[in-house]
Amino acid sequence: MTDSASIAHANVWREHPALAQLLGLCPLLAVTTSVTRALGLALATSLVLISTSLIVSLLRRLLARELRIMSYVLIIGALVTVIDLGLLAWLPALHAQLDIFVPLIATNCVILSRSERFAAHASVGAALRDALSHAAAITVAFLLFGGLRELLGHGTLLAGFDALRGGDGSSAGIVLFDGGLLLATLMPGAFLALALLSALHRRLIVRQAPAVQLSPATPPG
Repeated sequence: MTDSASIAHANVWREHPALAQLLGLCPLLAVTTSVTRALGLALATSLVLISTSLIVSLLRRLLARELRIMSYVLIIGALVTVIDLGLLAWLPALHAQLDIFVPLIATNCVILSRSERFAAHASVGAALRDALSHAAAITVAFLLFGGLRELLGHGTLLAGFDALRGGDGSSAGIVLFDGGLLLATLMPGAFLALALLSALHRRLIVRQAPAVQLSPATPPG
């Protein structure tokens, strides 16, 4: 496996930011009551992450070491503002569903962490690959949570998906059964989903890990 492939595999699977490192949980747990909301915020977060990594990598030799964190925050804040206004102008129904969580992308620790730990010390190509792999991991986590909670809580999938195309978000989506489990749509249900998916992720990681070969004990002389 090449270095780029191994880094991507680690970011997306083995060291998943949400399921393994438990980073960025506030929007993950709060927004993922449907696939539409989850995908909308995941795409917005991914766009900020990728753009920030590229800009930081391009400017890494120009940023003063003492001001680097402040510079990252300003870059992230400017990008989040642009995306927030863009959603308000072009996808107002989706913007209304995501509400305050679009501006809160600026506080996502994954974005700041990748800027400081990787993009600030890597070439543009390497920073882009790292950002893309983390964006993929974030999107997968959001879709897993959104799909699971929407299915259990409402008995539907992709409800309101037309909001992602500029519609009013009134489409019923795929109706699988009537009713649902109210707990899945509430915050306690979000924590239960996190526990289940994290445990499953950990179990699969352990099963994939190579077995440790123990040498036989040396007999007493």
